[in-house]
Amino acid sequence: MEQTLIKRVDRVLEHKGSILDIYTDYMELPDGKIEKWDYVEHRKGAAAVVPVLPDGRLLLVRQYRNALERYTLEIPAGSRDSVTEPTIECASRELEEETGYRCEHLEFLLSLRTTVAFCNEMVDVYVAQDLIASKQHLDEGEFIDLEPYTLEELCDLIYQGVIQDGKTVAGIMAYKCKYQK
Repeated sequence: MEQTLIKRVDRVLEHKGSILDIYTDYMELPDGKIEKWDYVEHRKGAAAVVPVLPDGRLLLVRQYRNALERYTLEIPAGSRDSVTEPTIECASRELEEETGYRCEHLEFLLSLRTTVAFCNEMVDVYVAQDLIASKQHLDEGEFIDLEPYTLEELCDLIYQGVIQDGKTVAGIMAYKCKYQK
């Protein structure tokens, strides 16, 4: 199938943030018209982890999210320290920082793009089993509560619309498909 050609003719930086930049893209459409599209560049990428407790429950974090003006329930995640940091190292760091657990072996689960219509953010998701108690190291201004759930409870929360975070939904459902046959 032949694709219709759309091309960017200009990109203008509108705002430079700490983890992302916001641009206006000027796009030439197949009919020759120029349209403005929003583009958000997530500079470093991110990683997330599905922590599995010894009893099989999954450990999630509850934290306030300004964009939604409410608390959310999510798998631990965070941005890479640099574009060259391997996502497995980021996932390992975020696991310990946010939950107070570490893991000797993280297993890759999936890669996802969070919002392909206007953002390039990429998140690699890992699974952490055989957790080892350590110490939580929250960032300044970060307040997190830990909550363990069974896989069945989490699936119910997803289908009820309580859990809506894309990386969390994808991570939990991929974990269910791969590990709970």
